[in-house]
Amino acid sequence: MFWLLAGVALVGLGLCLTAWTTSLVRVFEKRRAKATAIPRHETRSLAEADIAHLPPPVRRYIALTGSIGRPVVTEITLKFEATMYDAPGAAGMSGPVAQYGRFDLPRRLFLMTTRMSGLPVAVLHDFDTDQATMRVRLAGLVNVVDVAGPDLTRTETVTILNDLCFLAPSRLVDPRLTWTLVDDTRAKVAFTLGPSTVSAELVFNDEGELVDFVSQDRGRLEKDGSLRVLRWTTPFSTYRNFGGWRLASEGEAIWHLPEGPFTYGRMRLTHFKAR
Repeated sequence: MFWLLAGVALVGLGLCLTAWTTSLVRVFEKRRAKATAIPRHETRSLAEADIAHLPPPVRRYIALTGSIGRPVVTEITLKFEATMYDAPGAAGMSGPVAQYGRFDLPRRLFLMTTRMSGLPVAVLHDFDTDQATMRVRLAGLVNVVDVAGPDLTRTETVTILNDLCFLAPSRLVDPRLTWTLVDDTRAKVAFTLGPSTVSAELVFNDEGELVDFVSQDRGRLEKDGSLRVLRWTTPFSTYRNFGGWRLASEGEAIWHLPEGPFTYGRMRLTHFKAR
């Protein structure tokens, strides 16, 4: 979902500075417009027969979200209100999030704007086909985080899987997904995208709602620019109707550090559009 502000909550803005002048908001809008303009292949409506091979808790969840009888989602546009935390006990940084996704390309653009010490900060995640980049820009002038490479791409592949599960449940029939039943309220899923294969365990409540996503494959950005792979969970709740889609609207992002769990992000979904 809004995962993430790097998975690091700005890393304390501790990485080296790079001069820059382009607004990340303008970059986001330009790249979103370009991705939106790419023609989408028509998809047929999702039928009961299409989900028959999935584990029972996954089938119940897909039905609960209102996906049966509607076209399989290819593109999503959404907005959140989010608060991110740099470290346990630190004051939060709040601001709006805009996100755009195409699951067929794939393409994922995530933009958060906030303030730190009175200065504007923008965070842009961009997953384009088979590579991911992340930038954090201070005052529209200076990159305080600028990361790319295969480790980030693998980490952001976990994020795309998270989006598929919570924001595009009709796409859980995607052939890139491999499923394993655990029990009546849990299922494991593996997702292969390009060179990366990542996995997660999905946890459902008695009503059939997806309430947690647990992965061991996501990396937390450290202050030296490396990615430290840790257990990552995103408990979600408060299912609401968004244009006929019943989706979780409130949630958290948690790193499970050796010293204990650290909730570094909280979000509330305010706008959702899919096609």
